[in-house]
This record gives sequence, structure tokens and C-alpha cells, in this order.
Amino acid sequence: MFRDRPWQRAVSTFLTVVITAGALYSGFFFFSTVRAVVAQMDLPFAGRPAEPVQRSHPAAPEEAGSAYGEEIVLPEAAALDERRNVLVLGIDQREGEGGPWRTDTMILLSVDPATNSAAMLSIPRDLWTTIPGYGESRINTAHYTGDDQDYPGGGPALAKKTVWYALGVPVHNYVRVNFAGFEELVDAIGGLDIEVPEEIRDSKYPTADYGTMELYIPAGPQHMDGELALQYARTRHGSSDFSRMARQQQLLRAAFDKALRLDIPLTRIPMILQLLGSSVQTDLTLQEIMALASAARNVDPANLRSGVIDGSMTTTVITPQGWMVEVADWAKVRALVDDLFPATPLVSPTAENAVPVDLASEGARIAVYNGTLSADLAQRTAAALESRGFVVEGFGNADRFDHEQTLIVVYRDAPASVSALCAELGVAPEAVIYQDEPGETIDIAIILGQDYQREQEGQP
Repeated sequence: MFRDRPWQRAVSTFLTVVITAGALYSGFFFFSTVRAVVAQMDLPFAGRPAEPVQRSHPAAPEEAGSAYGEEIVLPEAAALDERRNVLVLGIDQREGEGGPWRTDTMILLSVDPATNSAAMLSIPRDLWTTIPGYGESRINTAHYTGDDQDYPGGGPALAKKTVWYALGVPVHNYVRVNFAGFEELVDAIGGLDIEVPEEIRDSKYPTADYGTMELYIPAGPQHMDGELALQYARTRHGSSDFSRMARQQQLLRAAFDKALRLDIPLTRIPMILQLLGSSVQTDLTLQEIMALASAARNVDPANLRSGVIDGSMTTTVITPQGWMVEVADWAKVRALVDDLFPATPLVSPTAENAVPVDLASEGARIAVYNGTLSADLAQRTAAALESRGFVVEGFGNADRFDHEQTLIVVYRDAPASVSALCAELGVAPEAVIYQDEPGETIDIAIILGQDYQREQEGQP
């Protein structure tokens, strides 16, 4: 029975937290082969803006009589002590394209270990919002702009920050998948069974060669392979983006049901992982994946809640440029957000922690990188620094996770900021490194080490 397979329950429930209609099985496959994956991780260089971390997966020898490759040992689960929010991005990347890309799908997923619950929120791609630092635009342009403008952390980092600013909830991590990965993953698990509520006729469904085709899906029960599932997820068939988001959530729930019925040994699927290749990227670390899976073990499927920012919360508007966009009634949107993702307030600036005038005048742009295995350390530190008036442009992972000493790397002279950061983080002067990098887009990089981690956790 299901309860007799705790690891299958953990992975299957984690699946509902780290996947969407655009990434149905990425979390499932990541978790089940984490030991194979972690050895192949490409991590950003310390002290520079973090690029999206692509997980590459090694070839796994196939055993005689085994359809799933070499057996591996599952790692121990870690602990998650607070809500974790993951932004899943489905991008319209086609064969041979090098980007940048807009997002075709944006879903914010969350797991809360305190309440043993999970939630997902679909965000319309035409939602009109502020892209931090770049003015107002459709929310699906954030990822494109981040890559195009060399934003620290690239498109996923700016997409995370945009959703954070728009919805008022922290976005800790991302998973990004393209259409090819979606199709292959659905096919790999034998397709999905979907009840189509009404027939779909789309005379102008977009094709991979930038043409169109006629798409017809009859109403009623349908078994969908990867190609048809992608078409079902993407088509608007004369309806709105809101209907499309509802179908994507339907696919997600079907994926969860299918995951519970899978009889694939979790230790024998490295071969399937090779389907992912470069189709899936994430900034989740091994430790964070394990923490999520451990927390998700206790989430009952009945406690998976979902919501859509739909037409009852937005008004369709034509901009002066001729774009059709959705302008939100933010009071309604945030009521939904508060219901799905109960907020954890951040510290607000006070008279005691207000930023000094000379620090404000420097306006040094700061990036924070986690050089430890402590989940969320960079994100929590970035939030604390922002609450004190520092300009934090982004956060992510360092080049490795065994930095003993916290370092401050200075690219542009900002003495007041450096002094304040040393005092704030307990960094000695000899741990401040000055580098001349004319093309650097940030002024100061902070690499958090185990000394800072121990202090934060109250360890000697």
C-alpha cells in the first residue's frame, strides 16, 4: 500500500510541489537520482552574478533485465522548518534556438511543513506588472529581460524577483523546463489520462517551425501522450489564458495520480533521467531537494490547494503600444495569495536599523551567494540586508558549498557599504577582497561561509 512506501510517498508528493504542466516529472526524477545528479552540477563562479544552474545527468549503464538502469542508493532526507516556494517556468524554447525566451507558463508552488499542506498558483502570462528595475510590462517578459540584460542570475532570477514583488511572497527557487522536456517526460511515464470537459478546436495552434496547424481534441476521457498533452496545455482554442491555466492544473493533478500508480523502482531510473538533458534547469541544491521531499512526505493529496489569477481578478486593457494585457485588481489577487500562501513577514526598517546617509548615497549593488549547505541562507541574508536599506540585486549559490570563511568581494569602491557589511556580517578586514572587473554588473559580492552559518544557527 501507499503508506508502506514512505520514499515513494515523499517523492510523489514532492512531485506536486516542484512540477507544473511545464515540468511534470522534473522534481520526481531529480530526487530519485540525487547522488548521480549532484556530482554533475554546474555551479556559478563565486563572486559573480549567478547563472541558472543546469543539472546534467550522467549516462547510467543498463543492467540485464532492467528497464531503468543501474540501481543507486537513496540519500538521507533533510529537514525543512519553514514554507518553501518554488517558481516553475515553462519556456517556449524551440530546437536550435539560443534564447532569450519569454515564459509560456508560470506557476508558483509551495509546501508548508508546519501545516503539512501544499499549494499552487497559476499566473497569467499577460499580467501587467512592474519588472523591478525595468518598468512595467507583461509578467512573461521578466525572464526574457533578465537574460537579455545580463541581470544577476539571468532570466530565472528576474522572474523570481518580479513574482516576489508582484505577489508579496518570497520566491526561494525555480525550476525551468522547455517543451521538448515536457513531451519526453510525459511519454516516459506512459502518458496521462485526462477528462476533457469540452471539445477543443484550434485552427491556429502554433507549431515548432513558427507555422500553425488545426488542432482537434474531442470531449470526454482521453489518454494523452507527450505531444497531445503539450497541445492541451498550450492551446487557447478561442478561449482565454485563464482556461489554459485551468487545463495546466488539471494535467498537474493527473500527473500526481499517475505518480501514485507508477511501479518504477525509484533506485532504477537513471536512464530515464537522460531524457532531461538540458531541458530542465533549477537552482535547487541537493540539500534543498532533500528538505522539500522530507516535508512533502507528510502532505496529504487532499491538502494540495490550487488557485488561478483569473478574469474575476483582472481587467483586459489595450496599452498605447497596442498590447492586450491583464491589469490586476491587486486587492483581490492578494486575498487569494494570502489564502494560498500565508505570509511570513520580513523585518521592516526601523530607526535602529535604518541605513546611514553615506551608505544610501553610495547605492552599492550587492549580490549574496550561499557557500554552505544551509538551505535558504543566501535568501534569508539578502532579505535581512534589504530590510536595513542595502540594495540587493540578487542571491544564489556560490561555486561550492564548503566555504569555511565568509568573503566580501568588492568590484567598485564603496567604503561605507563595505564597512557596514563587515559590521553586519561579522567579516574581518582581511576577508575583504578587491578585484578590478570593468564588466561586472554588481558592486559587491558576499560569499557566505560556514562561520556565518554557525553564528546564525547559534553553534560554537
